[in-house]
Amino acid sequence: MKFVKGNIFNALFIIIILVIVFVPDAKAFFIKGLMEIGFYKPSVEVPKENIANLNGIQFKDAKGKLVDLGDLKGKIIFLNFWATWCPPCRAEMPSINKLYTQFKDDKNIVFIFADADGDFAKSAKFMADRKYAMPVYKVESDIPEQIFAGSLPTTVIFDKQGRLSFKHEGVANYADQKVIDFLNKLKNSN
Repeated sequence: MKFVKGNIFNALFIIIILVIVFVPDAKAFFIKGLMEIGFYKPSVEVPKENIANLNGIQFKDAKGKLVDLGDLKGKIIFLNFWATWCPPCRAEMPSINKLYTQFKDDKNIVFIFADADGDFAKSAKFMADRKYAMPVYKVESDIPEQIFAGSLPTTVIFDKQGRLSFKHEGVANYADQKVIDFLNKLKNSN
């Protein structure tokens, strides 16, 4: 009887691990749980590299409106690269949505959520199914590697002068008070 109980426990354990590994929502749920207990806090240290010029770095929204980062000088830019199939992206979305909700009416901060696949139908359905109101964009130009080297998720924040002020590759909890304080500090600086 002991042998059978042990095998059942092992089989259940293996099934749970396989579900976490192969089911994106299950993996996202697991990562989100780790975020909530304190893992994946982003460091808000200023990156050492910088971008010379944001002009010509463009994104298009679902309505066809082009946004050029160079035209956003004087505003803080929160730029997140993500994909619907990416479990870490899915895990951090609730925290990003919370941050977006807090700052969405602030005219000094622009949020751009760049779907790495550029599939508006899929990303709009993803956002609607989860009741997220974040604006989805697709990349319309070359992106310098200092901004996005291909790792998903990647989040960058530019200050009012267009300087790279924050860069994080991988999942993070953006509802963390450190991030909120960092955005407010950028807002209040010249």
